[in-house]
Amino acid sequence: MKRSWRTISIAAAALLLTTTLLGACSTGGGGAASEPASADQETRGGESGGGAAQEPVTLRLTLWGSPSEVATFETAIGRYEERFPYVTVKLENIPADYDTKMTTMIAGGEEPDVAMMESATLAFPLAEQGKFINLEEYLTEDPDFPADGLVPNISYYAEPGNLVGLGPGPEIFMLYYNVDMFEAAGVAPPSPKVDEAWTWDEFVEVAKKLTIDENGNDATSPNFNPEKIKQYGINGANGWWGAWSNFVYSNGGDFLSEDGTKFALNEPAAAEALQRVADLINVHHVAPSPIAAKNVPGTNVALQTKKVAMVVDGQWANSDLGSTDVNYDVAPLPVMGEPVTTVVSGMFTIFKSTEHPKEAWELVKALLDPEGSLELNHKGLWMPALSSWYEDPELLDKWTKDSKGRTPGYRDTALDMLMNHSHQTPTGYVKNFNKIMDLVNPALDKVWLGEQTAKEALDAIAPQAQAQVQGRRDK
Repeated sequence: MKRSWRTISIAAAALLLTTTLLGACSTGGGGAASEPASADQETRGGESGGGAAQEPVTLRLTLWGSPSEVATFETAIGRYEERFPYVTVKLENIPADYDTKMTTMIAGGEEPDVAMMESATLAFPLAEQGKFINLEEYLTEDPDFPADGLVPNISYYAEPGNLVGLGPGPEIFMLYYNVDMFEAAGVAPPSPKVDEAWTWDEFVEVAKKLTIDENGNDATSPNFNPEKIKQYGINGANGWWGAWSNFVYSNGGDFLSEDGTKFALNEPAAAEALQRVADLINVHHVAPSPIAAKNVPGTNVALQTKKVAMVVDGQWANSDLGSTDVNYDVAPLPVMGEPVTTVVSGMFTIFKSTEHPKEAWELVKALLDPEGSLELNHKGLWMPALSSWYEDPELLDKWTKDSKGRTPGYRDTALDMLMNHSHQTPTGYVKNFNKIMDLVNPALDKVWLGEQTAKEALDAIAPQAQAQVQGRRDK
């Protein structure tokens, strides 16, 4: 489900070239349609003589995903088709170049009925062209699927009141650590409880004790050699791509000002948070530089081979780690000001061109139903989209009990962070996010390399970034 912020602007330019075509592609209105018939209703209509059997309906669904994810979607679709036997769902998996292929499909007037979308690439540009059904009216009128039954920060609004997508599998960020490495160093592991999370300074001191050079000196020793590190205390997965935003929010910063009129990553709170992350690399020497990180494996292998003692990564890492014999656990992210995790997820949208909006809405509901994605929830790849699966002990056991992807500290950490301390991904509310990040990413590269301070690098691109600011979607 995860996709790097560095790749989310690929489709933007191509999309602009097809704007006029897009306006001509819609073939339907997404307006009122007959209520979908359940299996019982269809049977009664066909056998009792009380009415004609429901006409067959075909829905096209496009998405991306690994084979295991696609298999789970197929399970959810099977459950849906059992309930609505007159509907056939045609699943189209697009594992690569999704945005480009979707853009071409839409330009040719071949929109699917339901599609998975990335918030910062196609979803919001298309929403601004009025291509999607507003799901809020369905959500507010559906007694079986109330809005307050969704977990926080998986509802994507193009603007207040215009709900264009819902996320099927929320993902948060956590601190992963190798239990054996802590024991070997004689260091107490972090608490899984959010109200006992490490402060940033406590975290740095622990990371120093777990960073070892080739001579066996840790980073607290005057003899420590930062040029010859064999074991790092901490790393940020995928070059800190999504992890650093957690600390910006924790420190009271944001991408934009509260009113959405000003670029804010160069403001004191945000710049300080980014500098503290960079200091892990260049001052404390407890995290690999971008150059050294090329030789450091990903979360799964890094913890398994003991190249790194702790990793900041997404919740999805539990799936791979749970399939190994590495002795690991999870904890809340270290806190700069307040405990925070961002929530990332793809979203399901319904195109206005669909001729079957009610059936399409029922399909979206089925795709968000944790029962249909139970295998991936239990393995550790996803988290449920419905709050009842966190609050009801029996439902909670279904996806956390007897799972290698759910460690002893998982419930305390993940459930509390998602339900009580989460923040929507910036791609969900920052307008023109791609264009802003096209400037921010190269600036941060200089910060991670120690060539400039965060304040210097972000001040340098602030005028250009400000020119790209178009406001917030939540205002």
